[in-house]
Amino acid sequence: MAQLYVNSNGTIIANDGPTIQAGNRGHLYGDGVFESIRIMNGRPLNMDNHIKRLIEGAKAIKIRPSVFFTTEFFEEKVQELINKSEIKEGGRCRISLDRMMGGTYSPTSNEAVYFIEVYSYEFNDFDLNSKGLEIDLYTDLKKYKNSLSNYKTKNGLLYVMAGVNATERKLDDVLIGNEKGAILESSSCNLFVVSNGVLYTPGLDEGCIAGTMRMQIINLAVSHGIKVYECTIFPQNIIAADEIFLTNAVRGITWVSGYRTKRYFNNTSRKLVAYLNDYWENQLGE
Repeated sequence: MAQLYVNSNGTIIANDGPTIQAGNRGHLYGDGVFESIRIMNGRPLNMDNHIKRLIEGAKAIKIRPSVFFTTEFFEEKVQELINKSEIKEGGRCRISLDRMMGGTYSPTSNEAVYFIEVYSYEFNDFDLNSKGLEIDLYTDLKKYKNSLSNYKTKNGLLYVMAGVNATERKLDDVLIGNEKGAILESSSCNLFVVSNGVLYTPGLDEGCIAGTMRMQIINLAVSHGIKVYECTIFPQNIIAADEIFLTNAVRGITWVSGYRTKRYFNNTSRKLVAYLNDYWENQLGE
């Protein structure tokens, strides 16, 4: 396996030992935002939307990104790491923007520092899981809507606890809800429900993560004549659905085969994975 590398605010370091400085505020306080990005054919996907959300998220938590932090800037830095790490097909990348070191809860500066890491991934194309996921509700903690709900901040303890809960219950994932009983997302994905050939997904105003893959699936579905509605989803809608699938930037689409005693098909998710691969093969072929 080739040596992997990271970029710590402009310094490229081999990823075979410590790479984060002591005092990093993302490490100490979760004081930062991040993006997870899929790599296909050795190239990062959907960078415009990822960097837009990264910068918007940083500004939402009062971090000041450099004017140089453009899509082109990060695309060049990511591609440099991909090439140096010899990732020629599938991979994944994570870009972090953290507040500059200094201070305790009250920072001494709001300037941003970046950290980029890349890893190989077992699939090059988006691949639909052969075995469907088994899921259930996560009820120990709720997600309360606020101005940061749509962003991928490093305050991820709710999602960690949901992931632990799924493991303890021998489930593949769990669904996170709000105080009103509506379902927002899973521990690591956005949620789609299929009923009578129509897609339903929680709206951003409900407080779910504004997933880049979520938006791409909405756009792909609409472009192929599939109706999509952003709306409130309750547990009874999960029970009544024909299909359930989850989306995130790295895995793409993952279909759910079971929620408690309910069983599901994967006809729509299979079509959408094909549309997704066709789209990116055309984009990368340009």
